[in-house]
Amino acid sequence: MTGHDHHHLGGAKPAEGPGHHTRLLVTLGLTLTIFVAEVVGAVVTGSLALLVDAGHMMTDVSVLTASTVTALLMRRKPDKSRTWGWARLEIVTAAAGGLVLLFVGLYALLEAGMRLFGGGDDVHDVRLLLFFGLLGLAANVGSIFVLRSQSGDNMNMRAAFLEVCNDALGSVAVVASAIVMMTTGWDGFDAVAGGLIALLMIPRAVRLIRDAMRVLLEETPDGLDLDAVREHLARVPHVVSVHDLHASTVATGMPILTAHIVVDPGLTMEQAGQILQQLQACLREHFPVSVPHTTFQLEPAGYTSESRREMHS
Repeated sequence: MTGHDHHHLGGAKPAEGPGHHTRLLVTLGLTLTIFVAEVVGAVVTGSLALLVDAGHMMTDVSVLTASTVTALLMRRKPDKSRTWGWARLEIVTAAAGGLVLLFVGLYALLEAGMRLFGGGDDVHDVRLLLFFGLLGLAANVGSIFVLRSQSGDNMNMRAAFLEVCNDALGSVAVVASAIVMMTTGWDGFDAVAGGLIALLMIPRAVRLIRDAMRVLLEETPDGLDLDAVREHLARVPHVVSVHDLHASTVATGMPILTAHIVVDPGLTMEQAGQILQQLQACLREHFPVSVPHTTFQLEPAGYTSESRREMHS
């Protein structure tokens, strides 16, 4: 006998909330506009810092475009072909965005080192560089305010929010580079600023990839101790043992748990139903991680099957 619980317990947030795609579209429009402006500015001024930031903006345009498409697709309901809908797409998008961001960061760091130690072109117009830096910073701050309220809803929104935050820091580096060059006359600081922007990219990219891989590898959700879960479930009346216990995450706000529950033989259907309710209540009451979907298979003591030989303990 199998029991299912489809309720979002403990205030779990859905993978896709209202208004996500609208906020992402606004942010995408701002980022695309600044990307075009920074490309023009990098060509005119010859600034490495602005060029690196423009490259980062290009990455953001790609990530935000994918995030917007993902947000729209995630609104579709599950069907017989995709029983979880498009929820897992947010993880794939986040992983791809993290990989692209990591590549751009490493390349920009290498380029900054080559320009700093190998020599390079001077910045042609520092005042124009300062203008483009301030323009990018203003757009980034606007995007941060647009995304901030829903940045914790899911990994897709968090990836987009981290992108614009990182962009804001990059714009700060561009502005600082321009100010230092205006006050000291040392054009080499432009390469330093470019390397700093690259260093800001890399840790965030690694963190995003790590979080996405944990979901793709179906690791146990943070805060859920399976040994403790097994111990608590085994205390439910009429439960003999618990085996084949698994927990993973489909998408943000969608952890799942499955288990085979060995119970006393000879129980009635009514008693089995009560056990299922007690098992689900046990998860709600004793564990901080909300599990919106649980599946318990009840097996009478002494039950054997060919498939059980392949099951995990």
